[in-house]
Amino acid sequence: MIEQADIAITGTTIIMPDGREPLLDHTVLVSDGLIRDLVPASTPIEASRVINGTHSAVLPGMVNAHTHIASNMLLRGLLEDTELFAWLDTMWRLKQNFDHDTLYWASMCGLVEMAKSGITCFNEHFDAYSVTPQAQALREVGLRATLGYGFADGGVYRDVGAWSWAAVDDFDAATAPVDGLTDDRVRLALSPHAPYSCSGPLWQAIRGLADDRALPIHTHIAEGLNESAYMASTYGRTTVEWLDDLGFLGPDITAAHCTQLTAGDIALFAEHGVKVAHCPCCNAKLVSGTMDLKQLWSAGVTVGLGTDGPASHNTLDMFQEMKFAAITHKQTTADPTFLTTRQVLAMATQQAATAMHRPELGAIRPGAPADLVVVDLDRPHVAPVYDVEAALVYSTRAEDVTHTIVGGDLVLDNREVVGVDEAQVVARFRECALRLRDRSQPTDRKRTYV
Repeated sequence: MIEQADIAITGTTIIMPDGREPLLDHTVLVSDGLIRDLVPASTPIEASRVINGTHSAVLPGMVNAHTHIASNMLLRGLLEDTELFAWLDTMWRLKQNFDHDTLYWASMCGLVEMAKSGITCFNEHFDAYSVTPQAQALREVGLRATLGYGFADGGVYRDVGAWSWAAVDDFDAATAPVDGLTDDRVRLALSPHAPYSCSGPLWQAIRGLADDRALPIHTHIAEGLNESAYMASTYGRTTVEWLDDLGFLGPDITAAHCTQLTAGDIALFAEHGVKVAHCPCCNAKLVSGTMDLKQLWSAGVTVGLGTDGPASHNTLDMFQEMKFAAITHKQTTADPTFLTTRQVLAMATQQAATAMHRPELGAIRPGAPADLVVVDLDRPHVAPVYDVEAALVYSTRAEDVTHTIVGGDLVLDNREVVGVDEAQVVARFRECALRLRDRSQPTDRKRTYV
């Protein structure tokens, strides 16, 4: 019998992030946007498009559980070697000078970078700026996304307080720019910025809105030592304890960073079903601390990986994030057996999808959405491949991704983003970013850019 399919990825190794061994020398069949079947490579097939998977691996699409695209693309490499709150203050100064065209090209560049690095779905935390440009870009680069509307009314973000409260009061008006875009591929969320930038009443109002609209919440919690000191001096509580007092915690929350959790905080997360987005690269870079992954797992808390934004990572590369997560937690626990390659692959796919409330994603099985990534293992920096999972975590790079498929659609084909002039995107983005820098930064802070 000849198997029919829209897309067939032939003779490849299939990574199964649910704890099963990889399937060697198999073919993935895709039809009508779904994974139709996984069959031995010897099976006769007919497909509209055949991708030769020899010397490659097929993974579920990478899921980026926490990031900021447009805003952080514009700040990549601008302010380095500095402390978190000074960094946030500089970022906000530039954000006040954002315009639609600049944000559009930043969004396009970020989406192109993610598509080329095998990210098929991402959890966007908007930092209280216009979402229209990114919605426009998503119509051109068809990744999956959950777009989290930013809210804040204090700290460096106090200037957006009036907008935030208006959006809470009339969320339909606030989300009108994405009408016609939101469906199974693009969803909405609520993204209060952080405990040091949102008042108690705002957190409670967002909880009410989330319950009323059945929308997930995506926020920063226990991000660093300064936050912990602020919460202790202002409320005499940890961030998690304070949010629990407000009645805010729940299973619909994705909490990013979480580097300063106490044992009591972890117990509250487990009790309320809070999910965590772990961003080890940016946490190390900003000296925010190391999340206690071992205790979170022991408590039964779901933890997925995220890149955070390019201002603090500085790339949208989940391969880097996997490797850094693995080596960081081995070092922190003094246990070389902790966080295996199979576990970290699950954190970048299946667990990240669950952490951002998209549990239908991150798996390779018949009937699942056909979000797939093909990774070339026939590379000098990967060979020899004794263990495919180890090669993917410790040796491969974003540039090794050859194909990215979202819902059965080829978004990246032979390392090129379909329907996008990448050179134009980079050139236009660079022009906009430099103009933003020039009108926002003091003269003595400017540097030469190429």
